Amino acid sequence: MDLIYDVIVIGAGQAGLAAGYYLQQAKVNFAILEANEAVGGAWRRYYDSLELFSPARYSSLPGVPFPGDPDRYPLRDEVVAYLDVYAAHFDFPIVTHAKVHRVASENGIFQLHLANGESIGAETVIVATGSFNNPHWPQLPGQEQFTGQLLHAGEYRNPSAYVGQRLVVVGGGNTAVQLAVELAQVAEVTIASRQPIAFMPQQIWGKDVHSWLTASRVDKLPVGQWFGFKVTESVLDQGMYQTALKHNRPDRRPMFTHFERDGVVWANGRFEKIDSVIYATGYRPDLPFLQELAELDITARPQQKGGVSQRVPGLYFVGLPWQRSHRSATLRGVGPDAAYVVQQLQAYRRKLAALRPTL
Repeated sequence: MDLIYDVIVIGAGQAGLAAGYYLQQAKVNFAILEANEAVGGAWRRYYDSLELFSPARYSSLPGVPFPGDPDRYPLRDEVVAYLDVYAAHFDFPIVTHAKVHRVASENGIFQLHLANGESIGAETVIVATGSFNNPHWPQLPGQEQFTGQLLHAGEYRNPSAYVGQRLVVVGGGNTAVQLAVELAQVAEVTIASRQPIAFMPQQIWGKDVHSWLTASRVDKLPVGQWFGFKVTESVLDQGMYQTALKHNRPDRRPMFTHFERDGVVWANGRFEKIDSVIYATGYRPDLPFLQELAELDITARPQQKGGVSQRVPGLYFVGLPWQRSHRSATLRGVGPDAAYVVQQLQAYRRKLAALRPTL
């Protein structure tokens, strides 16, 4: 074991950087390990036209406001640039090309074994890898025989490769609708979902919905529902998306029943030839490096409450979906969650210090 830190953070995306801010404020000895060559996590791999669903004023990490007009909706490249500037501003101790292969624990010390053969020791660990590196792929009947293109939204970049195609986008959330509307400019597109698309107004009485969610404190609740709208299941819209669906560009249909070799069979029994199917079906936590700690349940999800492991003392999480509220996996949510986790981590370290024999 080469080094021993007070805290090791795994991942230098939005969650890891937020954790770094509060660890630096706490003046502990820490390092952030990033598997890739730069900070930013999955943001660098999102599709080209991605626009945040929350305005800039509600899209900041702690300590540095998101620059520019606070009422605009930043694009992907703006977020990447912001995260780069954020990490440089605080000069966090970030180690790139440091992919964690497995985490073990011995005599109260975590041992992080890296893919390059190195190992690092730490008293505590914060896992901040999020879920966006592990796309969720539904397994639908006949899927293995489909000869068209099958991809996840995490692989989609722009419409240029789909001009003139017949496409199906599977999903009913913000990403599914945003991609389908964009692709409908160059192709014939259907959104396939199990339920009708539920829309939520982006602005209410001249203010972005996040203003009202923040003022009412609904944004901090474990279940996000406001005036009858289910926040986590609704597509935020200023009218553009509803208008597009009204004109069938794209259209929306109930989920198809199964794949055929070169197409799908819709709920009414009609077969249609399809060139490409895009799954906009979300992501799942991907934490195989924790298996040795017996932290994961049978669904490979961590056993945590509020970001604190319920099985492994000294192990913490930031950036998981629904960690403390519906905003936990977002830019606006990782800061408050990181503050809470670092408080819990510091309390744990003080308890350990009190138990050590004094010389």
